[in-house]
Amino acid sequence: MSHAQSNQAFLDATDANTRAEVLANVANHYGITPQEAFEEVTDEQAEHLLEYMTQPELPSTC
Repeated sequence: MSHAQSNQAFLDATDANTRAEVLANVANHYGITPQEAFEEVTDEQAEHLLEYMTQPELPSTC
């Protein structure tokens, strides 16, 4: 399973609030929108989702 597939599977398995928090965290860190963050973490060349995360949401994905 690629990182993109793993990231997609994680986001699909979480509740809407957690998904929104994770994407907002990535978006805020990179200065992009949550939709752009979703596209980034599910792109075929994506890194593991944890590589994009910052505190304090990082522990909720572990």
